Amino acid sequence: MEECIFCQIINGKIPTNPVYQDENYIVIHDIHPRAPVHMLVIPKTHVAAFMDADDTLLTELTSVVKKIIREKNVRSYRIVTNGDGAAVIDHFHIHIMGQVDKNRDL
Repeated sequence: MEECIFCQIINGKIPTNPVYQDENYIVIHDIHPRAPVHMLVIPKTHVAAFMDADDTLLTELTSVVKKIIREKNVRSYRIVTNGDGAAVIDHFHIHIMGQVDKNRDL
């Protein structure tokens, strides 16, 4: 989808400095962080929402999330996704928000 900002990032039309990247997924820092650590795990295939993702994608995406949390030593984290009209960008992705206090306002 040409108008999707994540697809533009994936296709190199918008420059970014990935935290992690493989053939199917990219991890970038959120440009409007809501936590001291705020990264987005994005499938390179355009999938509009969580409910549109197949089980294989969800399994692989979960593995990438766990890998990033381990490798970046993210502590006190939340894993969040938005859907059904709540997402700002309609390209399924997962937020890793770390180093957050239990009494946070996220």
